[in-house]
Amino acid sequence: MPGGLESQYIRLEVISGRNIQVPSRRIPAGIHISINVDTQRRWKSAISVLSSDRSVVWGDTVTLSSHMTPTLSVEIWASYEVGRMLGSGEVIWKLQMSWDELLDHGDEPFILSFPPVRGVYPFLTLKSAVVHTCDDQDGTLSDFLVDCEIARDTDAGHAQFAAYMTSKTVSHLSDAVQHFQLVLDQCPVSHPDHATALTNLAYARLQGYIRKDLQDIDTTASFFREALALHGTYLRSVATGTHGVDYVIGGCNDLPIDTSDEGIHLRRVILELCPLGHYCRPIALHTLLQSLFTRFTQCGSIDDLDEGIRLGREAISLLSRGHPDRGSYLNDLAVSLRYRFDHQGKSKDLNEAISLYEEVLRLYPVGHESRDTSLDNLGGALVTRFHKRGDINDITRAISLRREALILRSPGHPHRDTTLSNLALALKTRYNKLHVSEDINEAIDLYRDSLRLKRHSERHKTLYGLSSALCSRFTQTQKNEDIEEAITLCQESLAALSSLHPSRYFSYMWLQEAYLSRYRILHNPADLSLAMENFRLTSRHPTQGFPERIKEAINWARQAEVYQHESDLEAYQMCFELFDSHVMTRSSIISRRKAATAFRGAQSLPVDAASCAIRRHNLRQAVELVEQARGQQWSLASRLRTPLEDLKSASPQLAQKLLVLNKRLSDAQGSTGIADPAGADWAATEYRKLTRQWEAAVAEIRNLQAFSRFMLPPSYEDLQAAARQGPVIILIASQYSCSAIIIPTSGEPHHVPLPSVTLVDLNNLKDRFARAIRHASVMGPKVPRNDLIVLLRAVWDEIMLPVVNVLQHDLKLKFHSRIWLCPTAAFTSIPLHAAHPFQTQADRSKEPCLEDLYICSYTPTLSALVRSRQMMKKRVAPSFVTIGQGQPGAGKGKALLAVDSELELVRKLVPATANRTTVSGGAATRAGALEALEQNSWVHLACHGKQDPKQPYNSHFVMRDQPLTLLDIMEKHIPHAEFAFLSACHTAVGDKKTPDEVIHLAAGLQFSGFKSVIGTLWEVDDAVAKHVVEAFYENLFADLEDGEVMDCTKAAWALNRATHSVKTKVPLEQRMVFIHIGV
Repeated sequence: MPGGLESQYIRLEVISGRNIQVPSRRIPAGIHISINVDTQRRWKSAISVLSSDRSVVWGDTVTLSSHMTPTLSVEIWASYEVGRMLGSGEVIWKLQMSWDELLDHGDEPFILSFPPVRGVYPFLTLKSAVVHTCDDQDGTLSDFLVDCEIARDTDAGHAQFAAYMTSKTVSHLSDAVQHFQLVLDQCPVSHPDHATALTNLAYARLQGYIRKDLQDIDTTASFFREALALHGTYLRSVATGTHGVDYVIGGCNDLPIDTSDEGIHLRRVILELCPLGHYCRPIALHTLLQSLFTRFTQCGSIDDLDEGIRLGREAISLLSRGHPDRGSYLNDLAVSLRYRFDHQGKSKDLNEAISLYEEVLRLYPVGHESRDTSLDNLGGALVTRFHKRGDINDITRAISLRREALILRSPGHPHRDTTLSNLALALKTRYNKLHVSEDINEAIDLYRDSLRLKRHSERHKTLYGLSSALCSRFTQTQKNEDIEEAITLCQESLAALSSLHPSRYFSYMWLQEAYLSRYRILHNPADLSLAMENFRLTSRHPTQGFPERIKEAINWARQAEVYQHESDLEAYQMCFELFDSHVMTRSSIISRRKAATAFRGAQSLPVDAASCAIRRHNLRQAVELVEQARGQQWSLASRLRTPLEDLKSASPQLAQKLLVLNKRLSDAQGSTGIADPAGADWAATEYRKLTRQWEAAVAEIRNLQAFSRFMLPPSYEDLQAAARQGPVIILIASQYSCSAIIIPTSGEPHHVPLPSVTLVDLNNLKDRFARAIRHASVMGPKVPRNDLIVLLRAVWDEIMLPVVNVLQHDLKLKFHSRIWLCPTAAFTSIPLHAAHPFQTQADRSKEPCLEDLYICSYTPTLSALVRSRQMMKKRVAPSFVTIGQGQPGAGKGKALLAVDSELELVRKLVPATANRTTVSGGAATRAGALEALEQNSWVHLACHGKQDPKQPYNSHFVMRDQPLTLLDIMEKHIPHAEFAFLSACHTAVGDKKTPDEVIHLAAGLQFSGFKSVIGTLWEVDDAVAKHVVEAFYENLFADLEDGEVMDCTKAAWALNRATHSVKTKVPLEQRMVFIHIGV
């Protein structure tokens, strides 16, 4: 050192820095300079923010004594703390220099250059001067944090982490994590440095996971999420800064797609940092979608899929038409929609997915790097649509698209294996339709090529795909080696999957197909048992969607019937449970029916199940099964109207909880869908959440004593209550057998075989009745209805006479007792109540018909009759309204000239003790009629009735302004209602597509609260109907004494008497048209 400096001081000004690069690539909270003059003392500048151009400004000054050491050290440090420092941070570079070098520049600012960091030379701008006194130099230098273990470990961690980021040596990462963990262990939640310690550890682990050098995402994400959530931390300040959010998001978006709760929660936190309008919001939405979709494919939660679709829609809405990532975002949304179609069966999802895939393909012309993926995905959606519609053009185009994709994915392409499998699937699908052997052979070759290349994660799909192709070929060639390999491949695919993986469903499915195929050839009972066991596993697999499971359960029931396997009743039971769960998830009444009618072969399941139980000599179960499966729409809707009086006594809190949930679910049941897809998705998700809360509440109630069967399908004992006032006859029309079951007031049910009747016979009889009724409508009133007489005689001889014999001889039922008919399937379109022998006995007297012997009523289901009886306990003072609309207006039907006179006739016949009102003409609007229905307990309605064959819920009564639909009626709850006479056409006719749902206007009124309803089976001639109406009310009120209450339970008897008394005035078909439903 020059002698002249021994007693002098040097004032050093740190002005600025440029080209400052951090070795670890972290964004620092700030940069500071450290000047070290000996091993014990140093000076540290203020922490200044590093600007976007990598420059820093300080303007700090320090006075140093030159006599301490011959040299000094100038160091640049990156700080990761906002305020309080924990250690020094990460060193960017250190430079040793002498005092002479510092003073060589005079009084002018000079540049101090450092060796390069990441290829860039950082430098500082300094200014130095000699001063002769320093009164306060002791205050300018600070002591090192000697023996501070926390600080030393923190700085060591930063050093090791920087080494890891530059060298990629895992041992450096391990050392960094170890040092940072030691610091965190010494800084619990209450420690002022906890946030800093947590952030350092979280960031090091995150980078290690991104580089696949650490595996524990749960711990990593948990740390990172907690650090982001702590306000005042370095990470939070960086993330919310103008230039820092993309750094934090970018780091998180570099994470491998992870399906853990912590990993997904972390992505949610990132999304919170990107409010609407932030440029990083689309990618934050998209990456969360990808994580949720991946978790869905592994766990099968529909909530993940729904949320992902909502996120995808929002992300796309934020991108411009020309955005380079638009195609990728559209594709991922389409994939999610297609999977949701597979899971829930909603056609609109598949249609939207195909539309999006088509748009993506337009964005990826020939030569685009992503065209292969677009071709493959569109091909897959077309294969799916082919399964649904059977249009050969779809499968032909799908094969063409996938062949083009395979050309683009030439040998060596990382995804060639996937396209090989996908093309194989398309070819196998076409083979199953056209049975061209070249297709199946090529498919098998492609599957084998794919297996040789297949990545481990998707190998199971190719295994069961090849298995299915070999199984298909076996059915044609019967080569044993094909079926043996098919079974082995499915077993291998199962071994590769976790117990709840959604894809186990397909492995089970193809394994049962393989066993069943082999059984058909070799007839080994063990193969049949294994096939049925895999049917069971497939239909019970909880992480697969209901539509696929329902299809497999239906197939199980059919195959069990064919091979007379003992699991047949279990299979039927599974069908009904799955149907119930599937339909319950639909938030609108119309969507429920659409869901119920979407499955081929499902229409006959109720009667086939009952027939199966009868053949297995289990009549009680036959009754339970046919009741559980029929009228499902009414059953689901009625759950929300179940009386809770008994529950209120046992647990008022649970009763109130269920009451609130019933109301919320009822309010959420829109009759029409929401047009906006995002809104519809949100509504469906919210409805499903409510449904789960409802199911949890019901499960809680079932834990109460005496409530173990609450809301469960009724037992035979429960259903027998329907026969309290007389036997109920269930008529079962199955492809396997036709018969009747009579449920007596007490005791066991009686089986009545109908050996001369087949389902084909009944369908023919139904069609012949329809033709005969149409023919009779144009005949004169005095012309004999010979066609109808022949048909009614057949109904008597082949159907009702065997039933009557049991009623008379086995049950000893007295003449003129009440009976209830509960027809199923084809029986619902046959006027059973009008069965007549049209025979003369030996004494010249006429042989009695059914209605001579008994008072006949109908009931849609046994539960409907039980429910009506229970509601009879709530009686109110009667009020009677007559509603009529004879002038419906242009385009709504011809004028009904007899309506006004019919209303006046009824009003005169109603006892004066009842509060009587009339709604007609201009007042008979949709709103006016609904109000009248709600306010009165007795109703007579005369107008046009219209059946909608395509959508039975749109069947309606014609009013002056708008139709009064079945949906309108169903949405009303009128517990005080008692009786309704529907003097209109087609009010008690179910739809042809789902006859066992018994969806018609009369049933709707019964559901809304009317216990006793007169309805019609076909068109009513209003000119002659008034004779039946007059005779009906005369009989109903004939013996009513002063002060006596009108009794709706006499309606069936009054109708019986009325139709007998008008034989000379009213043609046969117009007497038969009226039926009684209910109590």
